[in-house]
Amino acid sequence: MKLVILDRDGVINFDSDQFIKSPEEWKPIPGSLEAIARLNHAGFHVVVATNQSGLGRGLFDMATLNAIHDKMFRMLGQAGGRIDAVFYCPCAAQQECECRKPRPGMFHDIARRFGASLAGVAAVGDSLRDLQAAETAGARPMLVLTGKGPKTLADGGLPVGTRVHADLADAVRHIA
Repeated sequence: MKLVILDRDGVINFDSDQFIKSPEEWKPIPGSLEAIARLNHAGFHVVVATNQSGLGRGLFDMATLNAIHDKMFRMLGQAGGRIDAVFYCPCAAQQECECRKPRPGMFHDIARRFGASLAGVAAVGDSLRDLQAAETAGARPMLVLTGKGPKTLADGGLPVGTRVHADLADAVRHIA
């Protein structure tokens, strides 16, 4: 099975230090939706793994998260693509859960759900925790220089073998 795992905020859409709390705040990064469509057309299943601590903090509710994702799915469909599944961690950062990146729980859940090994699966993120979760789960970490990517690169400490790309479209050129 051809599988790619993407973080959401800072990879597919513009990020915000105040969280993406409404569909109106969700805005795709130019080229990201087309890049996902390109993956789909090359036979890849595309899965999102995203920390959504705004739920745990009470900044938005489940209906709002669903509305944000509905907007993402709708815009992606208009670009000719799709996301096969969204996995999210609703826990606040101080909670000790297994699903919150940098822990690999979401990645393990994805592997179980899709009945696939994550060995060599591209996992694209913009933060160190995205890359660490990917590495721990056996996936291939890829950093994009959108969202928090420039700071992540400057801070260093990336997992060995992390590939760095300008954005999701550039990463997809090396995946598909």
